[in-house]
Amino acid sequence: MKLPRCLTIAGSDSGGGAGIQADLKTFAALGVYGMSALTAITAQNTLGVQGVYELPADFVGLQIDSVVTDIGVDAVKTGMLANADIIAVVAAKIREHHLPNLVVDPVMVAKSGDPLLRPEARDALIHLLLPLAVVVTPNLHEARVLTGMGIETVEDMERAATAIHRMGPRYVVVKGGHLTGNDSVDVLYDGERFTHFPSPRVETKNTHGTGCTFASAIAAGLAKGLDVVEAVRQAKEYITLALRHALDLGQGYGPTHHFAALYAKMGWMG
Repeated sequence: MKLPRCLTIAGSDSGGGAGIQADLKTFAALGVYGMSALTAITAQNTLGVQGVYELPADFVGLQIDSVVTDIGVDAVKTGMLANADIIAVVAAKIREHHLPNLVVDPVMVAKSGDPLLRPEARDALIHLLLPLAVVVTPNLHEARVLTGMGIETVEDMERAATAIHRMGPRYVVVKGGHLTGNDSVDVLYDGERFTHFPSPRVETKNTHGTGCTFASAIAAGLAKGLDVVEAVRQAKEYITLALRHALDLGQGYGPTHHFAALYAKMGWMG
């Protein structure tokens, strides 16, 4: 049996709820083989980020080379890229190896508010990486930073998605989890039409790693041959279930439950 292969290029979360740890759990839960190229190591827990050690950009590139030239890649997800040098190397490797199905989660800040992308790296993200993306998945804060727009309504999300689409990605998903209301609505834009993905809002503070998990679920769907709309739809269903069964771990923002479906099937939900 040949499993679809997904590569995550992102930072490590020592608390296990976000970053490559969340990505690899998501890949495993959705039936794809996960690989990783680390960009940074964080000292992190549910309360915040206590430290960040950024890896040399050329070593990030070496990790990508190692994976691609041996195992191969069916989809790529990027998360925390930390600085402009790393972004430049990642973009160059994606072009060099013609890596397919790039999903960019434009990680800028942690759930706690701690910065995860240097301000001077934003231009590199916009000009070097977004034009290579099949899908980019900003949350409301990231969409505001990328566009300079105020975003308070679903209509504002549509305008922001249109502006981000002009930066080069084929599809944009603006995530509406931080809006108020009974439903959490994500907006997908393909350059011509909008598709809304509503779901009942899950009331929980335990949302650490939500963005990483959602983007990785989209990449898993693309690796398995789904079209973008169906990949986003299944990712939305997956993250909603993970939030409904989020884990009350730590003293801050606990993680989502990446294996909620499996635990329920095995009778392990308690």
